[in-house]
Amino acid sequence: MRKAIGGIVMSFWAFPAFAEGVVIAALGDSLTQGYGLQQADGFVPQLETWLQDQGAEVTLINAGVSGDTTAGGASRVAWTLTPEVDAMIVALGGNDLLRGIDPAVGRANLEAILQAAKAADVAVLLVGMQAPGNYGPAYKDAFDAMYPELAAQYGTLFQESFFDGLGGAGLDPAQARPFLQADGIHPNAEGVKKIVEGFGPNVLALINAAQLAGGS
Repeated sequence: MRKAIGGIVMSFWAFPAFAEGVVIAALGDSLTQGYGLQQADGFVPQLETWLQDQGAEVTLINAGVSGDTTAGGASRVAWTLTPEVDAMIVALGGNDLLRGIDPAVGRANLEAILQAAKAADVAVLLVGMQAPGNYGPAYKDAFDAMYPELAAQYGTLFQESFFDGLGGAGLDPAQARPFLQADGIHPNAEGVKKIVEGFGPNVLALINAAQLAGGS
């Protein structure tokens, strides 16, 4: 049986031995789903392999849907959180940006996802995102702020950007180009490898949080 987590503060590298298997659902869009890649090269398979190489007994579920918005994530979170799921990575918002969706709407959808996770006693790693400046400063401020604010409100782990492994919010497009597919948006296999290395410590912390919540 799991217990509510509350606020979590821990060193990324100081973990107890991974006592038993943890199941993590990765709820996201095409970045999570592995758009344009062979299955083994996608984010979820590469992350699962990286974690297992660190000694984690973990299974990842690919709950990424290409083109999905925060609304899509909110609509399917209930059936994503099956009884065996111990933890969840939430990486949504890019398609909200592409459609210019009001950040207040995205925030409400993300909050619905976090509320569902809290009700299921599932540990969460919330992945942030930053809006481009062309939407105006008010839009950017509201969009950028909703992720860290919700992480603090719900006591989840937080990662600033899906692309932290490539340089994060300050990513130089020219330097990133070798790690992206031809569309300039989705990572190639080597880009995913770097992204996974950026995610790894946070996901190890997520595994630890799930095990503490489950009393293992």
